[in-house]
Amino acid sequence: MKRILILGASGFIGGFLYKELCNFYDTYGTYHTGKIYSGNKHYIHFDIENDDVTQILSQLKPNIVISAIRGDFDSQIETHTLLTHYAKQTKCRIIFLSSANVFDAFINYPSYEYDKTLSESRYGRLKIKIENMLMRLPNSNYVIARLPMVFGNGSPRIKELKAFLKEKTAYEVFPNLIMNVTGIDKLVLQIHYIINRNRKGIFHLGSTDLVHHDEFIIELSKKMGFSKPLLKHVYTSNFDRFLAVLPKDNLLPKHLRYTHFDIIEELKT
Repeated sequence: MKRILILGASGFIGGFLYKELCNFYDTYGTYHTGKIYSGNKHYIHFDIENDDVTQILSQLKPNIVISAIRGDFDSQIETHTLLTHYAKQTKCRIIFLSSANVFDAFINYPSYEYDKTLSESRYGRLKIKIENMLMRLPNSNYVIARLPMVFGNGSPRIKELKAFLKEKTAYEVFPNLIMNVTGIDKLVLQIHYIINRNRKGIFHLGSTDLVHHDEFIIELSKKMGFSKPLLKHVYTSNFDRFLAVLPKDNLLPKHLRYTHFDIIEELKT
């Protein structure tokens, strides 16, 4: 049985991944805070700023490591440097959850898997640095999964939106932003498939269509029972700009592809 380690399993995405995978694989996860994890033998405390990930890797000897970890940027780089060194020695596979922000300097068109990356944001440049680190490994040793905005039941974005709607506080939307999206339920199924089928390379795990940010938020609000949400329109430019990672080269099966309408439909009211 494959042994999987999820770095950042106490976070939103990492937690859903753990729940999806733990019944199929020998799955472990790391946590930083939270007493609920301290008694779980499959959860290991890890402080990215003070602990050495090599100790956990040597102890567990995972076949696959999923990186969903957040925290100090310098510590993230150090942790992934040690992780790639471990992968070179053991042939362990790394699945790195990256971001659409690796393309945030390109605003005139959506981005595909093998387009050149370029970012103006510190967050995007961090993701690019880690991606480049992984791409020096043999192809069979890594998966780079680039994600757009993540929604879904229990997601931080949905919780925030719902709080604004209930308090009748203006929620910021960006009418000029054209994006694609993903939902947590779809995302974990896609990652599970990639693991099960030993897929490799770069994947864009987002909806196959595009939507303006304000239109998507309005549709989400209606789904949650708020037909006239109070919105604050923020214009960062005079023209439409894209922040979208569309799948093209590494397509998943049809049952794992979806549109932004599917993400809205899955939302519980």
